[in-house]
Amino acid sequence: MSAEDLEKYETDMELKLYHEYRDIVRQFTYVVETERRFYLANAVEVNVRGSETETYFEVDIRDAWVWDMYRPARFVKHVRVLTFKDVNVEELDKPELSLP
Repeated sequence: MSAEDLEKYETDMELKLYHEYRDIVRQFTYVVETERRFYLANAVEVNVRGSETETYFEVDIRDAWVWDMYRPARFVKHVRVLTFKDVNVEELDKPELSLP
């Protein structure tokens, strides 16, 4: 496999991942960003842990979808992340349900 073939494969996989994200994003309440991953989730809890000299974050994510094109299964029940880096949690705007 040439470098060009690999680049085309990765571009195609990323486009498929974006389409999957676009199709499912409305099913989730939160977007969670860590230094290594991007998640959509319906439940998130962030706890600050550590001592006076070292602080880290313990992030508990439930009912999630993981942005990772190399994972065979992107839907997961539970994720626990331990990190010394920043964690960003955003609540997604839910448009009002309108009936026809």
